[in-house]
Amino acid sequence: MSNQRMALAVAGLWLVSCGGSFPGAARTSGDGPSVTRQGQDAPQALSPATAEELKGIVASGKLADLRWPNFSDRREAVEAFYDGAEDRLGWIRAGEPTPQALELVGLLETAEQKGLNAEDYDGPRWSARVQSLGSAGNEATLMRFDVALTVSAIRYVTDLHLGKVSPATLHKDFDPERKKHNAGIFLRENVTQAASVKDALARIEPPFPGYQRALIALGEYTKLAKEEAPDPLPQVPKPVDPGKTYEAAGKLARRLQFLGDSPATLDVPSDSQSFSGELVVAVKRFQTRHGLEAAGKLGPQTITELNTPMSRRVEQLRLTLERWRWVPHEFPEPPVVVNIPEFVLRAYEQPGTPALMMPVVVGRAMRTQTPVMEQDMKYVVFWPYWNVPPSILRNELVPKIAKDPNYLAKNEYEVVTYGGQLVTEGTVSEEVLAQLRAGKLMVRQKPGPKNALGLIKFIFPNSNNVYLHSTPSQAAFSQSRRDFSHGCIRVEDPKALAVWVLRNNPGWTRARVEEAFKAQKEQQVNLPRTIPVLIVYGTAVAKEGGETYFFDDIYGFDKELARLTAAAYASKN
Repeated sequence: MSNQRMALAVAGLWLVSCGGSFPGAARTSGDGPSVTRQGQDAPQALSPATAEELKGIVASGKLADLRWPNFSDRREAVEAFYDGAEDRLGWIRAGEPTPQALELVGLLETAEQKGLNAEDYDGPRWSARVQSLGSAGNEATLMRFDVALTVSAIRYVTDLHLGKVSPATLHKDFDPERKKHNAGIFLRENVTQAASVKDALARIEPPFPGYQRALIALGEYTKLAKEEAPDPLPQVPKPVDPGKTYEAAGKLARRLQFLGDSPATLDVPSDSQSFSGELVVAVKRFQTRHGLEAAGKLGPQTITELNTPMSRRVEQLRLTLERWRWVPHEFPEPPVVVNIPEFVLRAYEQPGTPALMMPVVVGRAMRTQTPVMEQDMKYVVFWPYWNVPPSILRNELVPKIAKDPNYLAKNEYEVVTYGGQLVTEGTVSEEVLAQLRAGKLMVRQKPGPKNALGLIKFIFPNSNNVYLHSTPSQAAFSQSRRDFSHGCIRVEDPKALAVWVLRNNPGWTRARVEEAFKAQKEQQVNLPRTIPVLIVYGTAVAKEGGETYFFDDIYGFDKELARLTAAAYASKN
């Protein structure tokens, strides 16, 4: 390997390892100017025989040199990279890899920094490949090196841009429309001659501050995982109250310092058994960051979370980054985003800056999960009726009516036909009950303070009949874990959300919203511009202040996504 090539390789790796910000940009399809380094030789030309060999490899969609030889799913992008190249390579000049090739190799070798797996892009193989060019740099070797780098780069760029797994594979209702992106064209036009490959690829990453913070957190927790020495805290049979005794208080202090929830200056003797003072404050901070009730009691669940290895936290961040890549880079209007495991809604005024944030209640983990989806909010309804879903009617209301024929009247329900004609709002006869059992009639709850939807619902039409709504039951919002609903999402502050949602509706001031909440009549208000609603699932959130929060995988989606990402390339032998 020449001294010049070695120097460029080291420089490329240094650029990758150093931190930096990545400017946000819209998704591209290969267009846009590229910035070139000056004074380079012309691209390496191939003899007719080697050019035909290259075309054969591309046409077959296989290259035996690769860790995952079958690239047929990316063959179109590889073809696009070499089309119009006039039988010239993309990453070789005068028998040497270009500076861009060496910088790109460095990025592939350190793909873990993006939450990806370097082996998927031949990361462990590049050093030997670059070395081999110096000793056996014949034309066929150069060509195969070039194709291997092109395929690996296309895989890397696609995964970095869109994620390794299609979101619809895991969430049938979450398949947002995203601009087409041909990774081969993008590489040829924007990377092969770029002044900085790192900066060129930053254009296709999610432009959101939360994504950038998650990348930083990934680096921090990767470091913690390497430094961690397993030494689990002893479990407790029941919660230890502040001021009481815990046998491993000294070890607890060291663990909280390691995790950053306690200052390094906290001086707790190793043999201490006193759970008090600043140690309790640190436990509360840890509990807040992990979705636990921050009461300061040292209970079994807190101990379990404290003993969770940092490798699991790295995995949570890696999966969260994957989910960030599913999200469109641009929205026609600022979105409403609900993160299910966090039990939080955010309404954005501009990218990365929530104008509104509030607790929510989501669907039960075991029976009525809230679906992950992306839809458009089109209207709101004040003082809505609640049309009881058939499953709830069958499983919950019918048994209650059978025991008490006046149950519906007592709770302000009424029986109606599917056309909305009133059947009864009083005692339910045996005949009507039989029709309810048979699904021939429906039940709805009258508008009002007792209505399960509260006084407003926010509608984004979807096949699951899920929406945001208020609720007369406020007690649930004080719980740390809030999966209690039948699938719809209850919001803690519906008036604030209504003011934000209707801000573009002429005349809909806060005072008018207040009047609508008091009007005691049903009123639908259509939105002049639809509002994107994203119901997402992230068990790791890097907050603006630099802290990282972790939440339970309440629906098991992390476990399934981990399996899918691990298997993404396993079939490409």
